[in-house]
Amino acid sequence: MSTASTSRATAPSTTAAAPGEPGPGRFGSFGPVGLVLGGCVSVQFGGALAVTLMPRAGALGVVTLRLLAAAVVLLLVCRPRLRGHSRTDWGTVIVFGITMGAMNGLFYEAVDRIPLGPAVTLEVLGPLTLSVLASRRAINVLWAGLALAGVFLLGGGGFDGLDPVGVAFALGAGAMWGAYIVFSARTGRRFPQADGLALAMAVAALLFLPLGIADAGSRLLDPTTVALGSAVAVLSSVLPYTLELLALRRLPASTFAVMMSLEPAIAATAGFLVLGQSLSLPQAAAISLVIAASIGAIRTQVGRRGSVDPMVTD
Repeated sequence: MSTASTSRATAPSTTAAAPGEPGPGRFGSFGPVGLVLGGCVSVQFGGALAVTLMPRAGALGVVTLRLLAAAVVLLLVCRPRLRGHSRTDWGTVIVFGITMGAMNGLFYEAVDRIPLGPAVTLEVLGPLTLSVLASRRAINVLWAGLALAGVFLLGGGGFDGLDPVGVAFALGAGAMWGAYIVFSARTGRRFPQADGLALAMAVAALLFLPLGIADAGSRLLDPTTVALGSAVAVLSSVLPYTLELLALRRLPASTFAVMMSLEPAIAATAGFLVLGQSLSLPQAAAISLVIAASIGAIRTQVGRRGSVDPMVTD
């Protein structure tokens, strides 16, 4: 890992616990675990709202509103310092911003072509792959394998008949999700609080703005569309990204990546409880596999309270 930047050196010690170390308080590693789970729930509600907004602004228009509103909120709340950062710090935050923009854009292009369930299932393959590559412990391969089996069951056991372009977009979004995990962790170690996230979100919004204008045009200025887009930004970007960035300061990238497989399970459960959508036996089995993988990853992390899991380094 490279030398700490000026901003990180001046940050309070409580804002950046070493990855893998137990946090303060009685529950240790369950602190970052709770942050990740809260982010997952928030993303699912935000995603549902985003689907209703697509007819108003198009896929790229929704992404633009989401990134712009999230950037404004984070910049106003965090008020990040622009001085005192090294060239490596800025390089990290710029790549983080590019990754966030690409991840969002590719995913919404995917769900514009294929159903949401298969799209999420394909996207989750990115973090699952990272969980295997980032870990040197054989047990994490088992948890990743269980979660992988679960997400394929949630996808109906296969992906026949899907638009190949949509599949490609979903896989691309998954690759960007894996990169997001890496650069979110790096940004969290280099910037205090959520300053790096705010700057990266601004980068993503500026880069995506021309695409959104080309896709949605004046529809981006409709007050109702702006209000809905702002709500999507808070639920799908501001809240979950902040929770995840803080969690990654104390949670290994491999464990975090396996826990991301809870996303399809949370979506399926919410559909049953809120929308009355019945679950088939394979879907129920999928949820069980994914939850088992997540619990296994959590127990592995909590059981190593005095040690540090391998983390993707700078």
